Amino acid sequence: MSNYAPFIKPYVEYNEHGWGPCEVPVLDVPYQPFCKSDRLGKICDWTVSLPDRKFPNKYSSSFGNNSQYAYFHEDDEATFRLVDNSGSKAFRPYQRGRFRPNIRNNARARGRTGRGNNIPGMHGGPTAGGGTSNIAKYGRGRDARRNMGRRFNRNAPTRLRESSVVVRSNWVSIEEIDFSRLLKLTLPNIKEGQDITTCGSLEYYDKLYDRVNLRNEKPLLKMDRVVHTATTTDDPVIRRLSKTMGKVFATDEILATIMCCTRSNYSWDVVIEKLGTKVFLDKRDSSQFDLLTVNETSLEPPMDEEGSINSAHSLAMEATLINHNFSQQVLRIGDHEPRYKFEEPNPFEEPGVELASMGYRYRQWDLGNEIVLIARCKHNGVIQGPNGEMQFLSIRALNEWDSKVTNSVEWRQKLDNQRGAVLASELRNNACKLARWTVEAVLAGSDQLKLGYVSRVNPRDHLRHVILGSQQFKPQEFATQINLNMDNAWGILRCLIDIVMKQPDGKYLIMKDPNKPMIRIYDIPENAFDSDGDADDDSSEPFGNSIDN
Repeated sequence: MSNYAPFIKPYVEYNEHGWGPCEVPVLDVPYQPFCKSDRLGKICDWTVSLPDRKFPNKYSSSFGNNSQYAYFHEDDEATFRLVDNSGSKAFRPYQRGRFRPNIRNNARARGRTGRGNNIPGMHGGPTAGGGTSNIAKYGRGRDARRNMGRRFNRNAPTRLRESSVVVRSNWVSIEEIDFSRLLKLTLPNIKEGQDITTCGSLEYYDKLYDRVNLRNEKPLLKMDRVVHTATTTDDPVIRRLSKTMGKVFATDEILATIMCCTRSNYSWDVVIEKLGTKVFLDKRDSSQFDLLTVNETSLEPPMDEEGSINSAHSLAMEATLINHNFSQQVLRIGDHEPRYKFEEPNPFEEPGVELASMGYRYRQWDLGNEIVLIARCKHNGVIQGPNGEMQFLSIRALNEWDSKVTNSVEWRQKLDNQRGAVLASELRNNACKLARWTVEAVLAGSDQLKLGYVSRVNPRDHLRHVILGSQQFKPQEFATQINLNMDNAWGILRCLIDIVMKQPDGKYLIMKDPNKPMIRIYDIPENAFDSDGDADDDSSEPFGNSIDN
């Protein structure tokens, strides 16, 4: 007789009409709403010895403490004990050094009296290990708390961003390219763009604004001028040129967005229309493509607070208007002031409408493999060089809204003496925006990139601003300073063009993923954005096809 237990074959129900259970039991389970953005939380994490005191609810569920999901056991065993090793205070990390001298109070006392005990590690002095102290590394006073706060806030829960466009169910995904692959691309030896035609007129730069400083600040004025930002297919000059030359057509803003996509965090999208061998890169009529981002690449980007003047959308509107006003105010405006006129008049000129000083250069580049790119580029002003030659300007403005909220350098204290520190802070917080401006200046062939520093009169007032100073760079040299590789930028653009060229005729969409460093390409229907509203070619609505203050 065998000593082993007999094997009983389990009963398996077989569903002849599909997959899944044959019968669904009736269970009294309360309904609980759920969506993909909810945090489910962690049941248990054995790798963490102590709870996170700074973010105690990081892993908590979004469902709340609903009693219908609570577990109750009425007949617990009396011998049950909970093993708890938290009573040993010697191993608590936040108890280490509890009997050390109060360095913070001693530092204050030393600052008041000018004397004090020579505590090791204070004020950049030597430490017990022979190195430098944390205060010496991170600075002193408010700067130390600010920088150390940045260091520890890196573990904060990531905020989910919204996509620039809702992906429909009938869209077909063609390609997904992450930034690590895009950064490896390169297309060297792209020559300087050649002018096909030039349009518009430019006003001369007022050199008095080079003398503006903190002691001689100037208020930012409202300029009632219209700046047209028509997309590619709405440009009458590009329509005319596309009949006889070129294969790829775009504007400098669209090209700069694609070429600097690896530095972007926010979501954006570009519509592509392929007609035979012609490819048109467009922006959507109802998109916010022309709005400038603010602190996009900072450690703590602005929150999406509805109605707040410091929300991401409000700051974008403010920065866009500041750029428009600054680029026109620094010019010599007047009926009797001279103007530099290009070959053709402004293609967007309207009777009775005062247009901003804008010069358009339609240029072409040979990207190889018989791909000729034609793009509309622009200048904001002109200045006479030391040898009497004309130098074209790209004028942009950086804006300060609240240095305490952004944990950045305060301009009114350091702009005159430490302008490099101010620019370094802006390069850290607005890396993508500055890279786009640089690419636009390089594509247009600008001789100088003028950067203005504009700040709020009061951090709580987003309507009044002052000009604190300006700075100028050569675009090619500035690109080298900010580690902007133009060969890689051309390689990214050529890669995306090649992918679209292999597709059949139709409409496509390039979109930056809102929460991942990735570019997605979709095949979309022809009428995908018809419901967004039809915009007239000559419309002058703010931030649509034009900017009007």
